[in-house]
Amino acid sequence: MSQGGFIRLPGGSVVVALALPGPGGDGRRVRVLVHAANRQRALTRLRNLGLRAVSLRGNMRPPTPDEVTAVLHHPDGVVWRQSLDDDTESWHPIRALLRPAQAA
Repeated sequence: MSQGGFIRLPGGSVVVALALPGPGGDGRRVRVLVHAANRQRALTRLRNLGLRAVSLRGNMRPPTPDEVTAVLHHPDGVVWRQSLDDDTESWHPIRALLRPAQAA
């Protein structure tokens, strides 16, 4: 079952949401949101950050309106959070997710 999806915005750009393995290898997943011109560019942005194996299959869990707002208001246009279903957790910049992997 896919835990990702996308939504096309009125201006033509898209917001892509993906569930990816979290840091630490403990089996937990993180929800990552990417704002880009199209789906392929969103995936390319993540691959350029070092997340090489990302892919979007289907549209089972597109971003919610709150998630769209969160990624649109972030200067980088790429955010994540650990708890997939916890709306009380804040969104973090993607640098905070990648930092532990780069230090190892």
